[in-house]
Amino acid sequence: MRFTSLSCTIALLVSSVCLQAKAQQNPQAQAIVRIAVQTELDADRNDHSRWRYKSSVRHPDGASTFVVVETDKGSVKKKIQQDGKALDSAALNQEMQKIESFVRDPSQQAKQHKDSEQDDKRAEEMLRLLPNAFLWTVKSDTAEATTLAFTPDPDFSAPSMEARVFAAMAGEIVVNKPQNRIQTIRGKLIRDVKFGYGILGKMQEGGTFNVERRELAPRIWQITESHVHINGHVLFFKTISEQEDEVKSDFRPTPPATTLEQAANLLRSEPATLSAQR
Repeated sequence: MRFTSLSCTIALLVSSVCLQAKAQQNPQAQAIVRIAVQTELDADRNDHSRWRYKSSVRHPDGASTFVVVETDKGSVKKKIQQDGKALDSAALNQEMQKIESFVRDPSQQAKQHKDSEQDDKRAEEMLRLLPNAFLWTVKSDTAEATTLAFTPDPDFSAPSMEARVFAAMAGEIVVNKPQNRIQTIRGKLIRDVKFGYGILGKMQEGGTFNVERRELAPRIWQITESHVHINGHVLFFKTISEQEDEVKSDFRPTPPATTLEQAANLLRSEPATLSAQR
């Protein structure tokens, strides 16, 4: 599913918009969100594109750059840089050994597939809740895009622990008008969220989230940047407690029916080229 990267995105929608005690739903704004959500779900079901791209990821302990190749059977990736320096031949050989182990091991592939399916399911659930979890208003409107601000709907009854996070968020999204696609999500956690009275974990007020998407091919959209800065820890929902910045670039279509073995061969031959383009 193409929302894998949006799964925690949707679960963590946050912004600088303040909660209004007497805010009311704007039916026009809510309708725009409903259409955008349905458009994303429909587009995802019809999107069979696969890509190879460069992923630059920064965590508190350092920065890494990978080349990623998507296939119908899963994705493979190879680290090519660490903290701005190209990996030496020994480190690159170790990366290839990891890739070859994955390609030969059905159990690793099955785990990746299961994790991806779980992320996809979470993403779809959160997307479907999005129009009803917030009070929506139109912040600005142009021929190209509509910016919608959201604040928590006090009448929203969260059906899950993940959905409970919605009750503490406010923010804005930008919807591409010609295609009704979600282009940007920005936000801020406006109060602490405790699980099990804080025993199972807590997310701290003030965390921020920003995701940018763009059209790579006609009606094919991908996340190109994500910035997550959430303080806290939750035992059973670890993905929402992290500090990470990721920028994706150098997108190229993967040839149809590419196998994992062929993806590994692409990674064996191309990292130097992509690294030089940095």
